[in-house]
Amino acid sequence: MTNVTRLFDFPYYQLENKPNPKALVTKYDGKWTPMSTEEYLDKANAVSRALLKLGVQKNDKIAVISSTNRTEWNIMDIGVLQIGAQNIPIYPTICAEDYEYVLNHSESIYCFVSDKEVLEKVKKVQGNTKLKEVYSFDKIEGCKHYSDLFELGKDVSTQNEVEARKENVKPEDLATIIYTSGTTGRPKGVMLSHWNITSNALDASKRLPKIDEDTRILSFLPICHIFERVLIYIYQYAGTSIYFAEALDKIGDNAKEIKPHLMSVVPRLLEKVFDKIMLKGEDLTGIKKALFFWAVSLGEQWQPYRKNGGWYEFKLKIANKLIFSKWREALGGELGTMVSGSAALQPRLARIFGAAGMQVMEGYGLTETSPVVSVGMYKDNHYKVGTVGKPIDNVEVKIADDGEILIKGPNVMMGYYKDPEKTAEVMTEDYFHTGDKGEIDADGFLKITGRKKEMFKTSGGKYIIPTLLENDLKQSLFIEQVMVIGEGEKMPGAFIQPNFDFVRDWIELKGHKIGSSEQEISSSEIVINRIQKEVDKYNKKFGKWEQIKRFELTPEAWTIDAGHLTPTMKIKRSVIREKYDALYEKIYRP
Repeated sequence: MTNVTRLFDFPYYQLENKPNPKALVTKYDGKWTPMSTEEYLDKANAVSRALLKLGVQKNDKIAVISSTNRTEWNIMDIGVLQIGAQNIPIYPTICAEDYEYVLNHSESIYCFVSDKEVLEKVKKVQGNTKLKEVYSFDKIEGCKHYSDLFELGKDVSTQNEVEARKENVKPEDLATIIYTSGTTGRPKGVMLSHWNITSNALDASKRLPKIDEDTRILSFLPICHIFERVLIYIYQYAGTSIYFAEALDKIGDNAKEIKPHLMSVVPRLLEKVFDKIMLKGEDLTGIKKALFFWAVSLGEQWQPYRKNGGWYEFKLKIANKLIFSKWREALGGELGTMVSGSAALQPRLARIFGAAGMQVMEGYGLTETSPVVSVGMYKDNHYKVGTVGKPIDNVEVKIADDGEILIKGPNVMMGYYKDPEKTAEVMTEDYFHTGDKGEIDADGFLKITGRKKEMFKTSGGKYIIPTLLENDLKQSLFIEQVMVIGEGEKMPGAFIQPNFDFVRDWIELKGHKIGSSEQEISSSEIVINRIQKEVDKYNKKFGKWEQIKRFELTPEAWTIDAGHLTPTMKIKRSVIREKYDALYEKIYRP
Protein backbone atom coordinates (compact mmCIF):
# COMPACT_ATOMS: atom_id res chain seq x y z
CA MET A 1 0.00 0.00 0.00
CA THR A 2 1.22 3.49 -0.86
CA ASN A 3 2.49 5.33 2.19
CA VAL A 4 1.36 8.92 1.70
CA THR A 5 4.28 11.21 2.55
CA ARG A 6 4.63 13.24 -0.69
CA LEU A 7 1.98 15.12 -2.67
CA PHE A 8 2.01 12.81 -5.68
CA ASP A 9 1.32 9.85 -3.37
CA PHE A 10 -2.33 10.99 -3.01
CA PRO A 11 -3.62 9.86 -6.44
CA TYR A 12 -1.58 6.62 -6.23
CA TYR A 13 -3.20 5.93 -2.86
CA GLN A 14 -6.59 6.52 -4.51
CA LEU A 15 -5.73 4.16 -7.38
CA GLU A 16 -4.76 1.38 -4.96
CA ASN A 17 -7.61 1.84 -2.49
CA LYS A 18 -10.52 3.77 -4.00
CA PRO A 19 -10.17 4.04 -7.78
CA ASN A 20 -12.87 6.35 -9.12
CA PRO A 21 -14.14 6.45 -12.73
CA LYS A 22 -15.05 10.12 -12.09
CA ALA A 23 -12.02 11.22 -10.10
CA LEU A 24 -11.72 14.59 -11.89
CA VAL A 25 -14.57 16.13 -13.89
CA THR A 26 -14.36 19.25 -16.06
CA LYS A 27 -16.94 20.73 -18.42
CA TYR A 28 -15.84 20.94 -22.05
CA ASP A 29 -18.13 22.26 -24.79
CA GLY A 30 -21.12 22.17 -22.45
CA LYS A 31 -20.57 18.58 -21.31
CA TRP A 32 -19.20 17.28 -18.00
CA THR A 33 -16.24 15.07 -18.95
CA PRO A 34 -14.96 12.67 -16.27
CA MET A 35 -11.44 11.29 -15.98
CA SER A 36 -10.74 8.11 -14.03
CA THR A 37 -7.98 7.80 -11.44
CA GLU A 38 -6.11 5.48 -13.80
CA GLU A 39 -6.25 7.85 -16.78
CA TYR A 40 -5.28 10.77 -14.53
CA LEU A 41 -2.09 9.00 -13.49
CA ASP A 42 -1.37 7.69 -16.99
CA LYS A 43 -1.45 11.27 -18.28
CA ALA A 44 0.60 12.56 -15.33
CA ASN A 45 3.25 9.93 -16.05
CA ALA A 46 3.28 10.86 -19.76
CA VAL A 47 3.85 14.49 -18.69
CA SER A 48 6.73 13.39 -16.44
CA ARG A 49 8.35 11.43 -19.27
CA ALA A 50 7.96 14.40 -21.61
CA LEU A 51 9.47 16.84 -19.10
CA LEU A 52 12.47 14.53 -18.72
CA LYS A 53 12.91 14.57 -22.51
CA LEU A 54 12.76 18.37 -22.39
CA GLY A 55 15.66 18.25 -19.94
CA VAL A 56 13.80 19.23 -16.76
CA GLN A 57 16.04 18.58 -13.77
CA LYS A 58 15.36 18.11 -10.06
CA ASN A 59 14.44 21.47 -8.50
CA ASP A 60 13.60 23.12 -11.83
CA LYS A 61 10.55 25.38 -11.62
CA ILE A 62 7.42 24.98 -13.78
CA ALA A 63 4.79 27.75 -13.63
CA VAL A 64 1.07 26.98 -13.99
CA ILE A 65 -1.47 29.80 -14.48
CA SER A 66 -5.15 28.87 -14.83
CA SER A 67 -8.23 31.13 -14.79
CA THR A 68 -10.38 28.26 -13.53
CA ASN A 69 -9.80 24.98 -11.73
CA ARG A 70 -9.64 22.10 -14.20
CA THR A 71 -8.44 18.55 -14.70
CA GLU A 72 -5.32 19.66 -16.59
CA TRP A 73 -3.99 21.58 -13.57
CA ASN A 74 -3.93 18.39 -11.50
CA ILE A 75 -2.28 16.34 -14.23
CA MET A 76 0.48 18.94 -14.50
CA ASP A 77 0.83 19.11 -10.71
CA ILE A 78 1.54 15.39 -10.35
CA GLY A 79 3.61 15.25 -13.55
CA VAL A 80 5.90 18.01 -12.30
CA LEU A 81 6.17 16.99 -8.64
CA GLN A 82 7.02 13.33 -9.11
CA ILE A 83 10.21 14.11 -11.03
CA GLY A 84 11.48 16.34 -8.22
CA ALA A 85 10.67 19.63 -9.94
CA GLN A 86 8.48 22.31 -8.35
CA ASN A 87 5.04 23.55 -9.35
CA ILE A 88 4.84 27.35 -9.19
CA PRO A 89 1.15 28.31 -9.25
CA ILE A 90 0.46 31.93 -10.20
CA TYR A 91 -2.76 33.88 -9.61
CA PRO A 92 -4.31 34.50 -13.04
CA THR A 93 -5.74 37.89 -12.05
CA ILE A 94 -2.49 39.67 -11.16
CA CYS A 95 -1.02 42.11 -13.69
CA ALA A 96 1.55 41.22 -16.35
CA GLU A 97 4.24 43.08 -14.37
CA ASP A 98 3.63 40.76 -11.38
CA TYR A 99 3.71 37.73 -13.74
CA GLU A 100 7.16 38.90 -14.79
CA TYR A 101 8.30 39.31 -11.18
CA VAL A 102 7.10 35.83 -10.08
CA LEU A 103 8.43 34.07 -13.21
CA ASN A 104 11.85 35.70 -12.74
CA HIS A 105 12.02 35.40 -8.96
CA SER A 106 11.13 31.69 -9.15
CA GLU A 107 13.35 31.19 -12.24
CA SER A 108 10.59 29.21 -13.95
CA ILE A 109 11.71 27.59 -17.22
CA TYR A 110 8.34 26.42 -18.58
CA CYS A 111 4.88 27.89 -18.20
CA PHE A 112 1.45 26.29 -18.68
CA VAL A 113 -1.52 28.64 -19.14
CA SER A 114 -5.24 27.97 -19.30
CA ASP A 115 -6.51 30.33 -21.97
CA LYS A 116 -5.90 33.17 -24.42
CA GLU A 117 -6.29 35.97 -21.87
CA VAL A 118 -3.60 34.53 -19.58
CA LEU A 119 -1.40 33.73 -22.58
CA GLU A 120 -1.51 37.36 -23.75
CA LYS A 121 -0.30 38.56 -20.34
CA VAL A 122 2.54 36.02 -20.31
CA LYS A 123 3.54 36.91 -23.89
CA LYS A 124 3.92 40.56 -22.90
CA VAL A 125 6.72 39.66 -20.48
CA GLN A 126 8.07 36.36 -21.84
CA GLY A 127 11.08 38.04 -23.44
CA ASN A 128 12.20 39.32 -20.03
CA THR A 129 12.09 35.87 -18.41
CA LYS A 130 13.95 32.55 -18.58
CA LEU A 131 10.93 30.75 -20.07
CA LYS A 132 11.92 28.25 -22.77
CA GLU A 133 8.32 27.59 -23.87
CA VAL A 134 4.69 28.31 -23.02
CA TYR A 135 1.97 25.66 -23.39
CA SER A 136 -1.78 26.14 -23.21
CA PHE A 137 -4.62 23.94 -21.92
CA ASP A 138 -7.08 25.48 -24.39
CA LYS A 139 -6.34 25.07 -28.09
CA ILE A 140 -4.93 28.45 -29.16
CA GLU A 141 -3.46 29.20 -32.55
CA GLY A 142 0.25 29.91 -32.37
CA CYS A 143 0.69 28.32 -28.93
CA LYS A 144 1.81 24.78 -28.20
CA HIS A 145 -0.95 22.63 -26.68
CA TYR A 146 -0.20 20.79 -23.45
CA SER A 147 -1.29 17.51 -25.08
CA ASP A 148 1.96 17.73 -27.09
CA LEU A 149 3.55 16.38 -23.91
CA PHE A 150 1.47 13.18 -24.12
CA GLU A 151 2.88 12.58 -27.59
CA LEU A 152 6.40 13.44 -26.47
CA GLY A 153 6.08 11.18 -23.43
CA LYS A 154 4.18 8.29 -25.03
CA ASP A 155 7.23 5.98 -25.00
CA VAL A 156 6.72 4.11 -21.72
CA SER A 157 10.20 2.55 -21.87
CA THR A 158 11.51 5.64 -20.02
CA GLN A 159 9.04 5.21 -17.15
CA ASN A 160 11.80 3.55 -15.12
CA GLU A 161 13.59 6.92 -15.07
CA VAL A 162 10.39 8.56 -13.75
CA GLU A 163 10.20 5.88 -11.04
CA ALA A 164 13.81 6.55 -10.09
CA ARG A 165 13.10 10.28 -9.84
CA LYS A 166 10.00 9.58 -7.69
CA GLU A 167 12.07 7.38 -5.39
CA ASN A 168 14.53 10.24 -4.87
CA VAL A 169 11.88 12.76 -3.82
CA LYS A 170 11.94 12.99 -0.03
CA PRO A 171 9.04 14.24 2.14
CA GLU A 172 11.19 17.16 3.33
CA ASP A 173 11.99 18.30 -0.25
CA LEU A 174 10.55 21.53 -1.63
CA ALA A 175 7.28 20.90 -3.51
CA THR A 176 5.97 24.32 -4.39
CA ILE A 177 6.53 28.03 -4.00
CA ILE A 178 3.30 29.95 -3.47
CA TYR A 179 3.52 33.68 -3.95
CA THR A 180 1.27 35.34 -1.40
CA SER A 181 -1.06 37.95 -2.76
CA GLY A 182 0.14 40.35 -0.07
CA THR A 183 -1.75 43.57 0.54
CA THR A 184 1.44 45.62 0.25
CA GLY A 185 4.66 45.40 -1.75
CA ARG A 186 5.96 42.54 -3.86
CA PRO A 187 4.53 39.07 -3.24
CA LYS A 188 6.63 36.79 -1.02
CA GLY A 189 7.42 33.26 -2.21
CA VAL A 190 6.35 30.80 0.49
CA MET A 191 8.36 27.56 0.25
CA LEU A 192 6.30 24.51 1.19
CA SER A 193 7.72 20.99 1.31
CA HIS A 194 5.90 17.81 0.35
CA TRP A 195 5.53 16.97 4.06
CA ASN A 196 4.38 20.49 5.02
CA ILE A 197 1.30 20.07 2.81
CA THR A 198 0.88 16.29 3.04
CA SER A 199 0.89 16.25 6.84
CA ASN A 200 -1.58 19.13 6.83
CA ALA A 201 -3.92 17.35 4.41
CA LEU A 202 -3.84 14.13 6.45
CA ASP A 203 -4.43 15.93 9.77
CA ALA A 204 -7.11 18.29 8.40
CA SER A 205 -8.97 15.46 6.62
CA LYS A 206 -10.16 14.16 10.01
CA ARG A 207 -12.27 17.31 10.44
CA LEU A 208 -14.38 16.81 7.30
CA PRO A 209 -17.67 14.90 7.38
CA LYS A 210 -17.49 11.35 6.02
CA ILE A 211 -16.58 11.57 2.34
CA ASP A 212 -15.93 8.70 -0.06
CA GLU A 213 -16.20 7.65 -3.72
CA ASP A 214 -19.93 8.48 -3.70
CA THR A 215 -19.29 12.08 -2.58
CA ARG A 216 -19.51 14.88 -5.14
CA ILE A 217 -17.36 17.97 -4.56
CA LEU A 218 -17.75 21.29 -6.35
CA SER A 219 -14.38 23.05 -6.61
CA PHE A 220 -14.17 26.71 -7.60
CA LEU A 221 -11.90 28.60 -5.19
CA PRO A 222 -8.57 29.19 -6.98
CA ILE A 223 -6.45 26.05 -6.84
CA CYS A 224 -3.36 28.26 -7.01
CA HIS A 225 -4.22 29.21 -3.42
CA ILE A 226 -3.12 26.67 -0.81
CA PHE A 227 -6.60 26.48 0.81
CA GLU A 228 -8.30 24.87 -2.19
CA ARG A 229 -5.19 22.96 -3.20
CA VAL A 230 -4.86 21.13 0.12
CA LEU A 231 -8.58 20.28 -0.06
CA ILE A 232 -8.05 18.79 -3.53
CA TYR A 233 -5.41 16.45 -2.06
CA ILE A 234 -7.79 15.55 0.80
CA TYR A 235 -10.56 14.78 -1.71
CA GLN A 236 -8.19 12.55 -3.71
CA TYR A 237 -7.20 10.74 -0.51
CA ALA A 238 -10.90 10.09 0.21
CA GLY A 239 -11.59 8.92 -3.36
CA THR A 240 -14.32 11.51 -4.06
CA SER A 241 -15.46 12.86 -7.43
CA ILE A 242 -14.19 16.43 -7.89
CA TYR A 243 -16.19 18.62 -10.28
CA PHE A 244 -14.49 21.84 -11.37
CA ALA A 245 -16.89 24.77 -11.72
CA GLU A 246 -16.87 26.62 -15.04
CA ALA A 247 -16.54 30.05 -13.42
CA LEU A 248 -17.49 31.93 -10.26
CA ASP A 249 -20.69 33.24 -11.85
CA LYS A 250 -21.68 29.70 -12.87
CA ILE A 251 -21.52 28.18 -9.38
CA GLY A 252 -25.31 28.17 -8.94
CA ASP A 253 -25.91 26.56 -12.36
CA ASN A 254 -23.13 24.00 -11.83
CA ALA A 255 -24.41 23.14 -8.35
CA LYS A 256 -27.88 22.43 -9.74
CA GLU A 257 -26.34 20.15 -12.38
CA ILE A 258 -24.03 18.07 -10.21
CA LYS A 259 -25.77 18.29 -6.78
CA PRO A 260 -22.60 18.60 -4.63
CA HIS A 261 -22.41 17.30 -1.06
CA LEU A 262 -19.52 19.54 -0.05
CA MET A 263 -17.72 22.65 -1.24
CA SER A 264 -15.28 25.21 0.10
CA VAL A 265 -16.17 28.88 0.22
CA VAL A 266 -14.83 32.25 1.25
CA PRO A 267 -17.03 34.50 3.41
CA ARG A 268 -17.37 37.09 0.63
CA LEU A 269 -19.00 34.47 -1.59
CA LEU A 270 -21.43 33.41 1.13
CA GLU A 271 -22.30 37.06 1.70
CA LYS A 272 -23.09 37.44 -2.01
CA VAL A 273 -25.21 34.26 -2.04
CA PHE A 274 -27.10 35.50 1.01
CA ASP A 275 -27.59 38.97 -0.51
CA LYS A 276 -29.16 37.39 -3.60
CA ILE A 277 -31.46 35.28 -1.44
CA MET A 278 -32.51 38.38 0.51
CA LEU A 279 -33.17 40.31 -2.70
CA LYS A 280 -35.57 37.56 -3.77
CA GLY A 281 -37.21 37.74 -0.35
CA GLU A 282 -37.73 41.49 -0.76
CA ASP A 283 -39.59 40.83 -4.03
CA LEU A 284 -42.15 38.58 -2.30
CA THR A 285 -45.48 39.92 -1.09
CA GLY A 286 -48.06 39.16 1.58
CA ILE A 287 -47.88 35.92 3.55
CA LYS A 288 -44.95 34.59 1.47
CA LYS A 289 -42.83 37.59 2.38
CA ALA A 290 -43.83 37.37 6.04
CA LEU A 291 -42.90 33.65 6.15
CA PHE A 292 -39.59 34.31 4.40
CA PHE A 293 -38.45 36.92 6.93
CA TRP A 294 -39.82 34.87 9.83
CA ALA A 295 -37.59 31.99 8.70
CA VAL A 296 -34.55 34.29 8.37
CA SER A 297 -35.19 35.73 11.84
CA LEU A 298 -35.48 32.19 13.22
CA GLY A 299 -32.22 31.27 11.48
CA GLU A 300 -30.42 34.18 13.14
CA GLN A 301 -31.14 32.56 16.52
CA TRP A 302 -29.87 29.09 15.51
CA GLN A 303 -27.60 27.18 17.88
CA PRO A 304 -25.87 23.89 17.06
CA TYR A 305 -26.71 20.62 18.82
CA ARG A 306 -30.38 21.58 19.32
CA LYS A 307 -29.41 23.91 22.18
CA ASN A 308 -32.50 26.09 21.62
CA GLY A 309 -34.82 23.32 22.71
CA GLY A 310 -37.79 21.42 21.28
CA TRP A 311 -40.11 24.35 20.53
CA TYR A 312 -37.42 26.11 18.48
CA GLU A 313 -36.63 22.89 16.59
CA PHE A 314 -40.35 22.44 15.81
CA LYS A 315 -40.53 25.95 14.31
CA LEU A 316 -37.26 25.31 12.45
CA LYS A 317 -38.75 22.17 10.88
CA ILE A 318 -41.58 24.31 9.46
CA ALA A 319 -39.12 26.97 8.23
CA ASN A 320 -37.05 24.26 6.57
CA LYS A 321 -40.03 22.81 4.76
CA LEU A 322 -41.44 26.14 3.58
CA ILE A 323 -38.35 28.30 3.01
CA PHE A 324 -34.91 26.77 3.56
CA SER A 325 -35.58 23.74 1.35
CA LYS A 326 -35.77 26.17 -1.60
CA TRP A 327 -32.37 27.61 -0.68
CA ARG A 328 -30.87 24.11 -0.70
CA GLU A 329 -32.52 23.33 -4.05
CA ALA A 330 -30.83 26.41 -5.55
CA LEU A 331 -27.47 24.79 -4.65
CA GLY A 332 -28.38 21.32 -5.87
CA GLY A 333 -30.39 20.07 -2.88
CA GLU A 334 -27.70 17.82 -1.36
CA LEU A 335 -25.18 20.31 0.02
CA GLY A 336 -24.71 19.54 3.73
CA THR A 337 -21.38 21.17 4.56
CA MET A 338 -19.35 24.16 3.42
CA VAL A 339 -15.78 24.74 4.57
CA SER A 340 -15.02 28.44 4.96
CA GLY A 341 -11.60 30.04 5.13
CA SER A 342 -9.45 32.99 4.01
CA ALA A 343 -11.27 35.66 6.07
CA ALA A 344 -13.58 36.07 9.05
CA LEU A 345 -17.13 34.77 8.63
CA GLN A 346 -20.04 36.74 10.05
CA PRO A 347 -21.53 34.62 12.88
CA ARG A 348 -24.98 35.62 11.60
CA LEU A 349 -24.30 33.83 8.30
CA ALA A 350 -22.98 30.74 10.10
CA ARG A 351 -26.24 30.61 12.05
CA ILE A 352 -28.58 31.19 9.10
CA PHE A 353 -26.90 28.65 6.81
CA GLY A 354 -26.66 26.21 9.74
CA ALA A 355 -30.40 26.60 10.34
CA ALA A 356 -30.96 25.98 6.62
CA GLY A 357 -29.17 22.61 6.88
CA MET A 358 -25.95 23.74 5.17
CA GLN A 359 -23.44 23.89 8.00
CA VAL A 360 -20.50 26.22 7.53
CA MET A 361 -17.32 24.88 9.13
CA GLU A 362 -15.06 27.88 9.60
CA GLY A 363 -11.32 27.32 9.59
CA TYR A 364 -8.18 29.35 10.06
CA GLY A 365 -4.80 29.17 8.43
CA LEU A 366 -2.18 30.94 6.35
CA THR A 367 -0.16 30.09 3.25
CA GLU A 368 2.85 29.83 5.58
CA THR A 369 1.09 27.07 7.58
CA SER A 370 0.13 24.95 4.54
CA PRO A 371 -2.58 26.30 5.45
CA VAL A 372 -4.84 24.68 8.06
CA VAL A 373 -4.27 25.57 11.71
CA SER A 374 -7.77 24.93 13.04
CA VAL A 375 -11.22 24.14 11.69
CA GLY A 376 -14.66 23.41 13.08
CA MET A 377 -16.27 19.98 12.86
CA TYR A 378 -19.91 19.29 13.66
CA LYS A 379 -19.42 15.87 15.20
CA ASP A 380 -17.89 15.42 18.66
CA ASN A 381 -18.92 18.96 19.70
CA HIS A 382 -16.03 20.49 17.77
CA TYR A 383 -18.22 23.32 16.51
CA LYS A 384 -18.92 26.72 18.03
CA VAL A 385 -20.31 29.71 16.12
CA GLY A 386 -17.93 32.69 16.12
CA THR A 387 -14.79 30.57 16.41
CA VAL A 388 -12.51 28.86 13.89
CA GLY A 389 -12.73 25.51 15.66
CA LYS A 390 -9.99 23.72 17.55
CA PRO A 391 -6.40 23.26 16.31
CA ILE A 392 -5.93 20.11 14.19
CA ASP A 393 -3.70 17.22 15.31
CA ASN A 394 0.06 17.88 15.43
CA VAL A 395 -0.39 21.67 15.18
CA GLU A 396 0.35 23.67 18.30
CA VAL A 397 -1.23 27.10 18.81
CA LYS A 398 0.23 29.47 21.39
CA ILE A 399 -1.02 32.95 22.22
CA ALA A 400 1.86 35.38 22.84
CA ASP A 401 1.78 37.95 25.63
CA ASP A 402 0.62 40.63 23.17
CA GLY A 403 -2.21 38.37 21.91
CA GLU A 404 -0.49 37.29 18.67
CA ILE A 405 -1.20 33.74 17.44
CA LEU A 406 1.97 31.63 17.14
CA ILE A 407 2.02 28.29 15.29
CA LYS A 408 4.33 25.30 15.57
CA GLY A 409 4.05 22.04 13.64
CA PRO A 410 5.07 20.03 10.56
CA ASN A 411 2.91 22.37 8.47
CA VAL A 412 5.05 25.49 9.09
CA MET A 413 6.80 26.59 5.89
CA MET A 414 10.45 26.05 5.00
CA GLY A 415 10.79 29.84 4.71
CA TYR A 416 10.45 32.64 2.16
CA TYR A 417 12.24 31.90 -1.11
CA LYS A 418 15.51 33.85 -1.45
CA ASP A 419 14.62 35.93 1.61
CA PRO A 420 16.21 34.64 4.84
CA GLU A 421 15.79 38.06 6.50
CA LYS A 422 12.00 38.10 6.09
CA THR A 423 11.92 34.45 7.20
CA ALA A 424 13.83 35.33 10.39
CA GLU A 425 11.38 38.18 11.08
CA VAL A 426 8.42 35.79 11.37
CA MET A 427 10.08 32.88 13.19
CA THR A 428 11.01 32.48 16.85
CA GLU A 429 12.75 29.09 17.02
CA ASP A 430 10.04 26.71 15.69
CA TYR A 431 7.13 29.14 16.12
CA PHE A 432 5.69 31.10 13.20
CA HIS A 433 4.34 34.56 14.01
CA THR A 434 1.01 34.88 12.17
CA GLY A 435 0.43 38.61 12.63
CA ASP A 436 -3.11 37.73 13.74
CA LYS A 437 -4.43 38.26 17.23
CA GLY A 438 -6.60 35.69 18.93
CA GLU A 439 -7.66 33.87 22.05
CA ILE A 440 -8.39 30.28 23.04
CA ASP A 441 -11.53 29.84 25.11
CA ALA A 442 -12.08 27.46 28.04
CA ASP A 443 -13.27 24.71 25.66
CA GLY A 444 -10.18 24.94 23.45
CA PHE A 445 -11.79 26.86 20.57
CA LEU A 446 -9.68 29.45 18.77
CA LYS A 447 -11.18 32.88 18.12
CA ILE A 448 -9.54 35.46 15.84
CA THR A 449 -9.81 38.96 17.25
CA GLY A 450 -7.98 41.00 14.59
CA ARG A 451 -4.75 41.69 12.73
CA LYS A 452 -1.82 42.87 14.80
CA LYS A 453 -0.72 45.36 12.12
CA GLU A 454 -4.22 46.55 11.32
CA MET A 455 -4.97 47.75 14.86
CA PHE A 456 -4.43 51.45 15.24
CA LYS A 457 -4.68 54.23 17.80
CA THR A 458 -6.72 57.38 17.44
CA SER A 459 -5.13 60.69 18.49
CA GLY A 460 -6.90 60.19 21.83
CA GLY A 461 -4.84 57.04 22.43
CA LYS A 462 -7.75 54.61 22.03
CA TYR A 463 -7.13 51.32 20.19
CA ILE A 464 -9.37 50.47 17.23
CA ILE A 465 -9.63 46.97 15.70
CA PRO A 466 -10.97 47.71 12.17
CA THR A 467 -11.98 44.14 11.28
CA LEU A 468 -14.47 43.94 14.16
CA LEU A 469 -16.29 47.03 12.93
CA GLU A 470 -15.99 46.04 9.26
CA ASN A 471 -17.38 42.54 9.73
CA ASP A 472 -20.41 43.91 11.55
CA LEU A 473 -21.10 46.67 9.02
CA LYS A 474 -20.89 44.17 6.12
CA GLN A 475 -23.92 42.39 7.56
CA SER A 476 -25.98 45.26 6.14
CA LEU A 477 -27.57 44.51 2.78
CA PHE A 478 -26.73 48.09 1.76
CA ILE A 479 -22.99 47.65 2.31
CA GLU A 480 -20.78 45.55 0.04
CA GLN A 481 -17.33 46.53 1.36
CA VAL A 482 -16.03 48.77 4.12
CA MET A 483 -12.63 49.89 5.34
CA VAL A 484 -12.29 51.59 8.73
CA ILE A 485 -9.72 54.40 8.85
CA GLY A 486 -8.49 56.97 11.36
CA GLU A 487 -5.00 56.11 12.58
CA GLY A 488 -3.74 59.15 14.49
CA GLU A 489 -7.01 61.00 13.84
CA LYS A 490 -9.50 62.15 16.47
CA MET A 491 -12.11 59.52 15.57
CA PRO A 492 -12.66 56.43 13.36
CA GLY A 493 -14.10 56.98 9.89
CA ALA A 494 -14.83 54.62 7.00
CA PHE A 495 -14.78 54.24 3.25
CA ILE A 496 -17.94 52.36 2.29
CA GLN A 497 -18.65 50.71 -1.05
CA PRO A 498 -22.43 50.39 -1.36
CA ASN A 499 -23.96 47.10 -2.49
CA PHE A 500 -24.85 48.69 -5.82
CA ASP A 501 -27.12 45.83 -7.01
CA PHE A 502 -29.16 45.84 -3.80
CA VAL A 503 -29.34 49.66 -3.70
CA ARG A 504 -30.62 49.76 -7.31
CA ASP A 505 -33.42 47.34 -6.40
CA TRP A 506 -34.17 49.37 -3.24
CA ILE A 507 -34.35 52.61 -5.28
CA GLU A 508 -36.79 50.99 -7.72
CA LEU A 509 -38.90 49.51 -4.91
CA LYS A 510 -39.11 52.86 -3.11
CA GLY A 511 -39.71 54.84 -6.32
CA HIS A 512 -36.84 57.26 -5.63
CA LYS A 513 -35.73 59.48 -8.50
CA ILE A 514 -32.06 58.55 -8.47
CA GLY A 515 -29.89 57.53 -11.41
CA SER A 516 -28.62 53.94 -11.48
CA SER A 517 -24.93 54.59 -12.17
CA GLU A 518 -22.43 53.94 -9.38
CA GLN A 519 -21.45 57.62 -9.36
CA GLU A 520 -25.10 58.76 -9.02
CA ILE A 521 -25.83 56.23 -6.27
CA SER A 522 -22.76 57.09 -4.19
CA SER A 523 -23.43 60.83 -4.36
CA SER A 524 -27.18 60.61 -3.61
CA GLU A 525 -28.20 62.20 -0.30
CA ILE A 526 -31.08 59.70 -0.08
CA VAL A 527 -28.66 56.75 -0.29
CA ILE A 528 -26.15 58.39 2.08
CA ASN A 529 -28.89 59.00 4.66
CA ARG A 530 -30.12 55.40 4.35
CA ILE A 531 -26.62 54.01 4.85
CA GLN A 532 -26.19 56.38 7.82
CA LYS A 533 -29.10 54.50 9.45
CA GLU A 534 -27.20 51.23 8.91
CA VAL A 535 -24.03 52.70 10.41
CA ASP A 536 -25.99 54.03 13.41
CA LYS A 537 -27.53 50.59 13.93
CA TYR A 538 -24.19 48.75 14.03
CA ASN A 539 -22.40 51.51 15.96
CA LYS A 540 -24.58 50.69 18.97
CA LYS A 541 -22.61 47.48 19.58
CA PHE A 542 -19.36 49.37 20.10
CA GLY A 543 -17.89 51.78 22.65
CA LYS A 544 -18.22 55.49 21.87
CA TRP A 545 -14.52 55.81 20.96
CA GLU A 546 -14.86 52.94 18.44
CA GLN A 547 -17.97 54.14 16.60
CA ILE A 548 -17.79 55.35 13.01
CA LYS A 549 -18.35 59.09 13.24
CA ARG A 550 -18.10 59.93 9.53
CA PHE A 551 -18.00 57.95 6.31
CA GLU A 552 -17.79 58.50 2.57
CA LEU A 553 -19.26 56.28 -0.17
CA THR A 554 -16.85 55.24 -2.91
CA PRO A 555 -18.09 55.82 -6.48
CA GLU A 556 -17.06 52.41 -7.79
CA ALA A 557 -17.07 48.71 -6.88
CA TRP A 558 -13.92 47.35 -5.22
CA THR A 559 -12.48 44.61 -7.42
CA ILE A 560 -9.43 42.41 -7.84
CA ASP A 561 -8.75 43.78 -11.34
CA ALA A 562 -8.85 47.40 -10.19
CA GLY A 563 -6.43 46.58 -7.37
CA HIS A 564 -8.75 47.13 -4.38
CA LEU A 565 -8.72 43.44 -3.42
CA THR A 566 -6.20 40.62 -3.34
CA PRO A 567 -7.00 37.45 -5.36
CA THR A 568 -8.38 35.98 -2.12
CA MET A 569 -10.78 38.94 -1.74
CA LYS A 570 -8.96 40.66 1.12
CA ILE A 571 -8.95 44.45 0.98
CA LYS A 572 -5.64 46.12 0.12
CA ARG A 573 -5.67 48.79 2.80
CA SER A 574 -2.77 50.88 1.56
CA VAL A 575 -4.09 50.85 -2.03
CA ILE A 576 -7.63 51.85 -0.98
CA ARG A 577 -6.29 54.54 1.36
CA GLU A 578 -4.25 56.02 -1.52
CA LYS A 579 -7.06 55.71 -4.11
CA TYR A 580 -9.52 57.60 -1.95
CA ASP A 581 -7.19 60.20 -0.50
CA ALA A 582 -9.63 62.97 -1.50
CA LEU A 583 -12.42 61.22 0.43
CA TYR A 584 -10.07 60.84 3.40
CA GLU A 585 -9.42 64.57 3.40
CA LYS A 586 -13.17 65.20 3.16
CA ILE A 587 -13.74 63.08 6.30
CA TYR A 588 -10.95 64.52 8.43
CA ARG A 589 -10.32 67.98 6.94
CA PRO A 590 -13.66 69.07 5.51
